[in-house]
Amino acid sequence: MGRTIRGLDAGQRRAERREQLLDAALKLFAANGYLGTSIEQICSTAYIGTKSFYELFTSREECYLALLRRTSERLEERMAEAAAEATGNERQEAPRLLAIFVHALVDDPRITKVTFGMASGISESVERQRRTNRRWAAGFLIQLWDRYDGPQPEEQRAARHSVAIGLIGGMFDLVSDWLLDADLTAPRQVEALIDDLTTFYITVRRGLAT
Repeated sequence: MGRTIRGLDAGQRRAERREQLLDAALKLFAANGYLGTSIEQICSTAYIGTKSFYELFTSREECYLALLRRTSERLEERMAEAAAEATGNERQEAPRLLAIFVHALVDDPRITKVTFGMASGISESVERQRRTNRRWAAGFLIQLWDRYDGPQPEEQRAARHSVAIGLIGGMFDLVSDWLLDADLTAPRQVEALIDDLTTFYITVRRGLAT
């Protein structure tokens, strides 16, 4: 039986160190950017030695990817819970779900900066993760559409998938463009972003229905 320290076994201590490193990476990447942050700085901020870092991650890029995945998993869980709570029609629920999506990203400005402000162009692996996130979001939309429209013929599903991918890409670009000049602490600016995303969503949905 493994030794426990502070009531934690070896696996739990490893998981705790991982979370501490990811928390430190979030803070530093948001403040200094990806290229402006070193492994040594992440370890120093987390009060964890570099040896422990390399037991968990092979590189700064892998640490960044893990941070993106953690952010995505938390967002996906939150959106799935929100969708499960939906009781109204699509006109009522779409603005609510979009508001939850936006607040999940911008209520902590660090998450907004790390997710949208620097992910593009880091590496092929990071770009693949970004695309994976978009595919999940597109699948989430298609599930909602199936709920409100009913299951669609197989020949239409590919077209709906393409529309969903394009819609998500457009929404993410709107967030990225908004981020360039936004004050993330200004509620009115956040509400304006939600309104823009809602208008865009409704426009695309109307086109899909015609």
